[in-house]
Amino acid sequence: MSESPSTQHLHDFLGASHDENAKRTLWVVALTAVMMVAEIAAGYWTGSMALLADGFHMATHAGALGLAALAYRYAKKHRHDPRYSFGTGKVGDLTGFASALILGIFAIGIAVESFLRLIDPVRVDFASATLVAVLGLLVNVVSALLLMGGHHHHGHGHDHDHAHHHGHDNNLRSAYFHVLADALTSLLAIGALLAGRYLGLHWMDPAMGIVGALVIARWSWGLMRDTSAILLDTNDDEAAAAIRSRVEAAGAVVTDLHVWRVGPEARAAIVEVKGDVSCEELRDRLTDIVAVAHLTIALR
Repeated sequence: MSESPSTQHLHDFLGASHDENAKRTLWVVALTAVMMVAEIAAGYWTGSMALLADGFHMATHAGALGLAALAYRYAKKHRHDPRYSFGTGKVGDLTGFASALILGIFAIGIAVESFLRLIDPVRVDFASATLVAVLGLLVNVVSALLLMGGHHHHGHGHDHDHAHHHGHDNNLRSAYFHVLADALTSLLAIGALLAGRYLGLHWMDPAMGIVGALVIARWSWGLMRDTSAILLDTNDDEAAAAIRSRVEAAGAVVTDLHVWRVGPEARAAIVEVKGDVSCEELRDRLTDIVAVAHLTIALR
C-alpha cells in the first residue's frame, strides 16, 4: 500500500483563493451590517413595517455572512490540526449547508408573510420605503460584485477536465446567494412599491414577495443538495471513471475505488488494484487527475 508522499504530513486542502475570499466576505459583512442598521432605523422613523421587516430579514443574512467569515478563519487556523484526518477543507461546505437552511427558513417566512398580506393588506409608506429599498439594492449590488469575482474564479479557474461546479468554494457560494437573495427582494420590493404608489396596485407588494420566496427556496435547495453531497462523501463519478481508465491502460484491474471531495479544489482517492503494476507507476499516472491531493493505492 502506498500514499502520495505530498500528503503524508500535512492535509492542507484549503482553496487557492481562501484568504482572498475571506477578505471579500468580511467587506460584505460590514456593508450588510451598516445597511441593516439603516433600514431598521428608517423603519422606526417612518413607521414603515415594510422597512422594518426588510431590515430584520437583512439581519439574518448578516448573521449568515458573519458565519461564513468565521468559517474561513476557523478553517485556516485549524488546517494543520491532527484531529481533522483530512484537514479543514470541508468547513466551508458545512457552513454552506447551514446557510442554505437559513435561506430556506427565510423563504418560508417571506411566503407566509406575503400570503397574510394578500388576505389582510398593510398600509405602506411608499415614498420612504422605496428610497431605502433603492439604497439597499445598491449595497447588495456592490456586495454581489465583491463576491462574484471569487465565485466566478472558483467556478472556471480549476479542473478544466472536470465539471466546473465541482470546484466551487461553497462557503463563498452561500454568501453570494444570501446577497443575491437580498438583492432580489429589494428589486421586487422596488417594483411593487412603485406599482402601489403610482398605479394603486397594492397587492403587487405581497405578490412579489411570494415570487421572491420561490426563487430563494430554489437557491436554498440547490445549495443544500450540493453541500450535503460533499459532507456525506459521495463518490466523484467523473474522477472515478478517469482513475479507472488510467489504471486499465496500465494493464491492471480496479477492484475497489473511492473518490471524494476534501476541499474546494482537492479530492482524496483510495484505489485497490489487481495486476502486475507498481504503486509508483500508478501514482505517476493518477496524481494529476482532477486535483487528487490525497492518494492511497493498495495492490492485491
